Amino acid sequence: MHTTLSERRRPYLAVGEIVGFAYSTFMTNKVRFTLTALGMVIGTASLILVTTIGLTGKQYLLNQIQAIGSNWIYADYEGATHVTKTPKDSLTIDDMQAVLDQVSGIAYASPVETLQERVVVNGGKERDLQIIGVSPDYEHVRNIIVVTGRFFDQQDYQAHNKIGVMLSKLATQLYGSDREALGKTIKLGDLPFTIIGTFQERVDTFGESEVTDNTVLIPYSVIRYFQEVPEIPTVKHIYFSTTDASQVVPVTAQVQRVIESRHRPDSVYTVRNLTQLVSVADKTATAMTMVLLAVSTVVLLVSGIGIMNIMLSTVSARIREIGIRKAVGATNREIRYQFLSEAILIALTGGIIGIIIGLAIPFSVRYFTEFRIPISGLSAIIAIVVSSLVGILFGTIPAARAAQLDPVESLRYE
Repeated sequence: MHTTLSERRRPYLAVGEIVGFAYSTFMTNKVRFTLTALGMVIGTASLILVTTIGLTGKQYLLNQIQAIGSNWIYADYEGATHVTKTPKDSLTIDDMQAVLDQVSGIAYASPVETLQERVVVNGGKERDLQIIGVSPDYEHVRNIIVVTGRFFDQQDYQAHNKIGVMLSKLATQLYGSDREALGKTIKLGDLPFTIIGTFQERVDTFGESEVTDNTVLIPYSVIRYFQEVPEIPTVKHIYFSTTDASQVVPVTAQVQRVIESRHRPDSVYTVRNLTQLVSVADKTATAMTMVLLAVSTVVLLVSGIGIMNIMLSTVSARIREIGIRKAVGATNREIRYQFLSEAILIALTGGIIGIIIGLAIPFSVRYFTEFRIPISGLSAIIAIVVSSLVGILFGTIPAARAAQLDPVESLRYE
């Protein structure tokens, strides 16, 4: 009975002794093992920081797209499928109204008609401006920011008031500031338009959207009279915004069907949204993260090789000790576990310090600045698992070599 209890208790004592020996060895050679663990610190910290960078980049791209309008749907007339002498089958205000009547889930809609005009501004000076005719809903569809003054409302739209909202950057160039632009007049044709507000895009699209550096927005109900055939209220684009981002894809398909049903079969219309752009941004950020993770993995592998080298050197330096331990009854498995635990201890120590550093940097940024950097707890778990695996993988060969040493030859080793 006594023998059975001792045998059952021995493995637990052996594990405690093995960990104790590993710790004692680590403390005896602190400088050597610290330098070896430094590679693991850099590798695990890099892994967490790379994941943080990838998540931050992904969040930034998605925020930029959402700022433009994640619920945004836009329709355009592309032309006819074959050459024809019939007039262009352009989009009309009636198309927009038909979509609003037949498609549910649309919160806002606005026509968009663009004119390039040389306009008299600021005391008789002429300037090439882009005049865009829109409805009051355009403010919500495109998610723009009114900097000073106000945007024109439905009453202005229905009354055909000759007013405009100028891009903030353009207002500063022409009048010195946004505030100074309010109340100023620009002449479009023979008609004076009063600037009642200035605006800017929520994110800078660098002229890649319909808004350029020389843009002035006026009511579509007024700009239509500058068209060649004002009796036919055609539009260049129609913008829609859904009540919820989850409805963008189905609503896009419904808008396409409604518009096509109202025009000639050979006319081509495109109805797009930013869903594909969001998908591309997501894939791009993920690919960037994978590349950076591969670099971090290489750093961890190099650190693992360093651990293996230092452990092989340790085995060579402790051959006599191994022989003495075997002579007093240590088994090959215990010797193997002793050296394997030392390798794992080095890897885990470096890994834990690296995780602390890797998490401390983004937490510090969040605490001391207004940036809300995303932090992945999963990356810390992965880092600790990878550190353990590196210790096991690269500690196995030195541990196996130590366990295979002949005790008699080891005792004779000088």
